[in-house]
This record gives sequence, structure tokens and C-alpha cells, in this order.
Amino acid sequence: MNLTVDIGNTRSKWALFDGDRLVEKGVGLPLPTADRTVYCATGAIDSGLRRAMGEEAVDFAALVREGCLPIRIDYATPQTLGPDRVAAACGAWKISGGKACVVIDAGTCITIDYLDASGTYHGGAILPGISMKFRALHTFTAKLPLLEMKSEEEEQEVSPTGRTTEESMRAGVMAATRFAIEGFVAHYRQQEPGVEVLVTGGDAGRIAVPGCRVVPDLVMVGMNGSLEN
Repeated sequence: MNLTVDIGNTRSKWALFDGDRLVEKGVGLPLPTADRTVYCATGAIDSGLRRAMGEEAVDFAALVREGCLPIRIDYATPQTLGPDRVAAACGAWKISGGKACVVIDAGTCITIDYLDASGTYHGGAILPGISMKFRALHTFTAKLPLLEMKSEEEEQEVSPTGRTTEESMRAGVMAATRFAIEGFVAHYRQQEPGVEVLVTGGDAGRIAVPGCRVVPDLVMVGMNGSLEN
């Protein structure tokens, strides 16, 4: 049994795999017992979580440095490349069955990455996430309020034309975010017809574009597959 732990900027998630089969998943402590544990950290690792993972836990970033991956990395500054981006690309490569992929991870930041049909990761783009955009509008202005996100269904229906200040802010965040993502996806679909688009992360349901696949546990699927590589 493999335990994968995805330590983000906002929360830590885990998934337990028996081979390729997802057995159980959860958030935070406690962690289930496993034969092997691998973790990917973009945020700080809490001391309690560190102890719970155990001394033998494998840092996914080390697998990236050692090249122990099912994909090849073609990135100018691999030492600065977030391991979560690589893990998501590994998961996309496995789930797509070896197709060219656009991988969108909508968390604190939104990352958009490209993996070609040879299994080569080329990098992509990093955008401010939805909550970050809302906080920025409030923090760096004198009068704009701090808005809370609505449900996925409500945010998907946000009009680009706001008729109140709040509606205008939501248009600026939600509609503009979707337009940006649709633009990136259109670019890659023109470059690579048939490219598969996979979306993951906590805000995946808010920014999913037509023709995409939402895969909530993509980073952990990638870590699990790399352990078996």
C-alpha cells in the first residue's frame, strides 16, 4: 500500500493506493498505515504531519532531482520547478494513456503546464489563484470589499458584465480567469490537435473549460505512479 501526501499552501491532503487503485483519501491527520509514503510539499510541513509520515517517507522532489519519473523534464531551471507541477504532469501522463496533455492545477495559484505526446514536460504558466485575486482587490484598494467565493455552480454562471461593484469584482476575477484559461487551452489545441486537458485542485470545478477532464487527485496519482516507476 502506498500513501501519498500532497502538502499545499492551504491544506494537506492524502490518498492511499493499492497498486493503481485508490483505496481511501482524506485531509490532514491522522494518516493511515502504509508500506511506503511519498509526499509533495509546496507549503510548510507541520511538525505533527512530519512525525506522522515517518522517517522513511520519500520526498517527491528527490525523485524529480534523480530523474526517477515516467516523464522527461525539459525545463530551463529545473531547480526552481515546483514538484507539485511535475507530480500533476506524471498523473496526467498516466491517466491519459500517454497522450499530449494540458494540465491545469487550480489551487492557491493556478498552474497551466504542457506535456507533449513523447512524455516530455515543457513547463507552462503560473497565475494568481481565485482567492488570491479576491484578496488582492481588497488589500490594494481603499474601498473594495473582501468577497467570499460562492458555490461552483454560481461562480460558473458569473457574467462578464457586472452591474454592481460586487458583480464587477466577480466578473474581473471569475470571468477573466476562465477567459485566460480558455485562451491557453485554445493555444495548445491549435499547437497539438487532440491534446487532452486535465483539471485538478480545489477550485477545479470553478474554472473547468469545455472538453476538459476534472481529476481531483491528479497530483497524488502522479506521486503513486512515480513510486512504481
